[in-house]
Amino acid sequence: MSIEQATERWVRTGGVELCVAELGDPARPTVLLVHGYPDSKEVWAEVASRLAAHFHVVLYDVRGHGRSTAPRPLRGGFTLEKLTDDFLAVADAVSPDKPVHLVGHDWGSVQAWEFVTVERTEGRIASFTSMSGPSLDHFGHWIKKRMARPTPRRAAQLLGQGAKSWYVYLLHTPVLPELAWRGPLGRQWPKILQRVEKVPAGDYPTASLPQDAARGAWLYRDNVRARLRRPRADAYAHAPVQLITPTGDAFLSERLYDDLEQWAPQLVRRSLPAKHWVPRTRPDQLAAWIGEFVTATEDTAAGVAPRDTAASGPYADRFGGQLVLVTGAASGIGRATAYAFAEAGARIVAVDRDAEGAARTAEMARLIGAPDAWAETVDVSDEQAMEKLAEKVAAEYGVVDVLVNNAGVGISGSFLDTTPEDWKKVLDVNLWGVIHGCRLFGKQMADRGQGGHIVNTASAAAYQPSKALPAYSTSKAAVLMLSECLRAELAGRGIGVSAICPGLVNTNITSTARFAGVSADEEKRRQRKSSRLYGLRNYPPEKVADAVLKAVVRNQAVVPVTPEARGARLLSRLAPRALRAIARMEPPL
Repeated sequence: MSIEQATERWVRTGGVELCVAELGDPARPTVLLVHGYPDSKEVWAEVASRLAAHFHVVLYDVRGHGRSTAPRPLRGGFTLEKLTDDFLAVADAVSPDKPVHLVGHDWGSVQAWEFVTVERTEGRIASFTSMSGPSLDHFGHWIKKRMARPTPRRAAQLLGQGAKSWYVYLLHTPVLPELAWRGPLGRQWPKILQRVEKVPAGDYPTASLPQDAARGAWLYRDNVRARLRRPRADAYAHAPVQLITPTGDAFLSERLYDDLEQWAPQLVRRSLPAKHWVPRTRPDQLAAWIGEFVTATEDTAAGVAPRDTAASGPYADRFGGQLVLVTGAASGIGRATAYAFAEAGARIVAVDRDAEGAARTAEMARLIGAPDAWAETVDVSDEQAMEKLAEKVAAEYGVVDVLVNNAGVGISGSFLDTTPEDWKKVLDVNLWGVIHGCRLFGKQMADRGQGGHIVNTASAAAYQPSKALPAYSTSKAAVLMLSECLRAELAGRGIGVSAICPGLVNTNITSTARFAGVSADEEKRRQRKSSRLYGLRNYPPEKVADAVLKAVVRNQAVVPVTPEARGARLLSRLAPRALRAIARMEPPL
């Protein structure tokens, strides 16, 4: 259901008329979306259409914005007290008998913090999801605390946020903001959002933007200085709060929320690798998190027991609800990676040609925190099978947020002993499997336009030559270079690409690795010996999985894992001749 299909009503309050739009079934829980500055309710269109399948969704134009009328005079017409009157009037009109689930972005969130912390709204708000807009009271106390007990770190925080708030000072100047918005800034704003924030082109912003922005300057003038000077001491949230923090927000520092638990005892934190205008750039993720939070709050209110398992990993605030696909997930690094994402609350697609192993991984992922997990049986070297998998995943589970191309096979033996069949097998899985995954799932990410991340498992062998591993090293070196090229290409689309380069890790790849140029009995002997050597090294795959999650969070390009991998990476840069000398040594097999 799109916002064009919404039903409209007008709510009169405090001398203004508010344009209110409704989608979805009114019998279901009501989710009320409040827009920020200089937006109108249309900023929520993509999020609202996704939520409407499960909830009664309400949007309204804040006074003086969109199709709502403006107060007269403008000065004094945008105080938080009057905005609270507006909220109560809308809530009473659309959900008179039940509390609403409040969601605010930017100034919509600033307002909503007022709504959820004043006494007269108690019982009218079931939950609150905040993004990119702090409470002015909390902000005031944050400033006072850092000025009362200054330290170099606190001074840096104050200066940093002061720099990010440059626009607030300008909006307090008389006349100039109005002239700018009604003139060149208003005309250029859509292009600025597209270029700087990567907001998709379309029917947003609406034609009323210049007028909305000019009037909306009074949101700042009527409230900011007064509240920052005299913040309320009782600004405690009386409903559960979900905080979604865009990590690339150009206007707000993450440090603003350091003390938030003091003001919001029932707090859930989420972080999102995105810029400020997340309702337009990341609607899928927002809708998923809002829906999950609303459902959990409703279940708690109804006395429904919570899930026995919940996301508890160190990155639960980052990956909760995201869709992660891992190839080679039946064992080793792939299985450990699937489990690590599951502990962080991600939904998992475990892919492997071993159907039984993939099913076990998916089952365990659900037990340790994944809201959902599915097993898919695919040979990653099979192009048509991968195309069918990509179509099925998009249709049944959604567009993948994180892709981990991990499936791989090992092969050892000299170049002269390695047959064309051996080369084809290792390149089909180790290289073409990665190419298929990047091409198919990476294109889905790019077409969606909401960012994502691709992780390709390379190896320390990618930059550490060896006379015993020509085919394997070549395949992994190609994966490393592919990752670097793809990272450059997709950076402008908000998609990160990381190459993970493990060294000696205790997985079963050694027991299944091929040894070219030897008899079957000798191959089995070498497999057993290499398994013992890797076992003695005893570097667990769980540490590689941790490195994968960190690489996504930090958007790292190349990540050597294990001391020998880091050492070889350093030698490849500083002393390549030494690395070439090591490559001539006989392997201990």
